This record gives sequence, structure tokens and C-alpha cells, in this order.
Amino acid sequence: MPPDGRLVRYVVVDEVRSYQDRAKDKVILMQLMELDDRRYEVRVGYYIIGKLPKMRGKWVWGQYAAFIPLSVFKRLIASATRKGWFVPRRQAV
Repeated sequence: MPPDGRLVRYVVVDEVRSYQDRAKDKVILMQLMELDDRRYEVRVGYYIIGKLPKMRGKWVWGQYAAFIPLSVFKRLIASATRKGWFVPRRQAV
């Protein structure tokens, strides 16, 4: 939710994922989002295997800023490019 408290709705249109190098308990992803005003944005995040008792051993959404090795970031960008994410889209003005 934005700081002003307004509600923003979105749909995850597509997603690209890659395991993080040398950390098979972490999956880095980029999501192509369509917001309710028809703008497109990209969300970067990660899933990690939980360590705390309640979520131990389960995939959970990461709550901190994602540190991404350049090799993984390049793979994500290449996958998104192949899927056509970066071609011009019609957006609301």
C-alpha cells in the first residue's frame, strides 16, 4: 500500500525466475505487473525457504531488498526480453 493509504490494484501478467547462484534455497524473480490504470511496472523479489519455526522448510516471500548476483540478473533480463516484456505497450497517460 502506498504511503498515502490509497489502494492500488494490479495483476501479475507474467513472471521470470531463476535460482540464485550457490543458494538453491532462494529463487529470484521479476514480475510484469499491470496496474489498475493500465500502466505496466516490474516488481523484483525473491522466495526463500523459511527458517523460523512456523514457516520452516516452506517457500516464503522475501521481506527484504533482494541482493541479486549480476549473472542471475542478466538471466532474468534475457528471459523477460525473449518473452517480449520490453516492447512498447499501450499505457494510460
